[in-house]
Order: sequence, then structure tokens, then C-alpha cells
Amino acid sequence: MIHKGLVLEGGGMRGLYTAGVLDLFLEKGMIFDYVIGVSAGACNAVSYISRQKGRNKIVNTAYVDDWRYMSLKSLVKNGSLFGMDFIFDEIPNRKVPFDFETFNSSPVIFKIGVTDCTTGKPLYFDKEDIDRKFTVLRASSSLPLVSPIVKFKGYHLLDGGITDPIPVRQAITDGYQKTVIVLTRNKGYQKEPISHPLRLLLEKKYRDYPGLIEAMINRYKIYNETLDYIDELEHRGQAVVIRPSEKLEVDRFEKNAEKLIALFDQGFEDASAAYELSFSLLS
Repeated sequence: MIHKGLVLEGGGMRGLYTAGVLDLFLEKGMIFDYVIGVSAGACNAVSYISRQKGRNKIVNTAYVDDWRYMSLKSLVKNGSLFGMDFIFDEIPNRKVPFDFETFNSSPVIFKIGVTDCTTGKPLYFDKEDIDRKFTVLRASSSLPLVSPIVKFKGYHLLDGGITDPIPVRQAITDGYQKTVIVLTRNKGYQKEPISHPLRLLLEKKYRDYPGLIEAMINRYKIYNETLDYIDELEHRGQAVVIRPSEKLEVDRFEKNAEKLIALFDQGFEDASAAYELSFSLLS
């Protein structure tokens, strides 16, 4: 196993890029002994830890036209744009079986980042907290405004990307001074502040969670500061950063299967190039 931290950003359907990267790692037999991710990054990580090469690609493309996977109908009918029961119960337990046995027996340390709506701070759950319905992953993937708050172990939780979008600092806190970081945005991307109308909508919907509102307002600062920190780590030789080398043609809610498969292929190719160029850090 590789004694380095593997840090995975979220990004909704942009996570197909991460799926390609992780499949290259599996093909090369590269198993990191510590993985931390949020949202789509955490979702991709479970199939990596269960060593099911190709599974993430199938899960994220085969059902993209099914209204139960992602649709306005799902939002109206179930209160969530992404069909959480379909994605985290129907698919892994019946359609594209998830290997719970290999996952649970894996020695890989796995942490999933979520946002505590009450405090507006990040929380991190462990591999052992994942149940058969992937409640923690549901929480980490529950986007504000288009997903309901998830209640788990007394917490009220939403998307981990709100408060710790690229959890490299947590990886370092956990003792992994060198990391491989998989991003789902192009080099040079900077997040913009939320608009005034969106801020008003958040303040109305989450008026009982002032910490969450503050976190959402400051999210762009946290994200951009984290990118600057990652640049420093990369410059010091403490991180290998894998990010899309071509201009992204996929957004968070993309439903075009051809674009998604192309993004997966790009992730695989970029990871292959990074593997060849940065083997000294990965070994």
C-alpha cells in the first residue's frame, strides 16, 4: 500500500473525472492507505476501496437518463434533485452490486467530509460509519436547496463541499504530510461569491441554521484559499495534483452521457500522465 493521503474533491457529475483517475490507480495496483473525500469524491472512493474497477463509470452513466437518478421530477416528488434512494439503495444493492465484504475488510482508512448545519463547521465520519444505505454518503452529497437535510447520529447534515471542499488540511492533520489531490476544476479556476438573490433564498430556507448560512456565504473564500494552499504544497513537493488538463465541458448536473464518458477518459489519461511523471512521490 502507498503511505500517502489521497484527497478527493466533489463536484457532482464532474466526479466522472475522479472516477477515471481512480480506475487508473486500480489498474496500476495503487492502493493508498488513507483516503478522504467529500460529496462525489467520497462516492467514487467507496468503489475504489472495494476495488471494483469500472463500477463508478457504470453507476454515473448508465442511469443518467432515468428520472430516479437526477431530475426535476425527483425534486418535486422526493424533495431531492438527485434520487437518493435510487442512487444509494437501489443501485448498490440490486442493479450494480457493491462489494461490501471487500470494502469492510479493507485496511484503508477512509474519511467522509460532511457539513454540520447547526455549527456551520465540517465533520468527518469514518469507513465504519457507512451503513447498507450509505447514509453518510447521502449527507455528504446533499446539496443545499435541492436536497433535504440528512439526520444522522444526532446531527443535521448537508454537502461536505460547503465547509471543506478539498479536505487536504484534514489529511495533513491526520498525519499524511504528502498527498495526492484529485481536483475537478481546471487550473486557474476561482469560485465567485454567491449572488444577492441566492443569499436571500438561503437566509429564508435555512433561517434556523445561521452557522450554515454563514458557511455558504463564505464558501468561495474557503475554496479559493484552499486552492492557494494546494499550490504551495505542490511547489514544496508535498503534493501531486491531478486536475482536468482540458477545458471542462461538464457541469455539476450534466446528463449528456457522451460528455460524461469523455470526462472519465480524460481523468484516466491525466492520471496516467501523472503516474509516469510523479512516480517518485507515489512510490
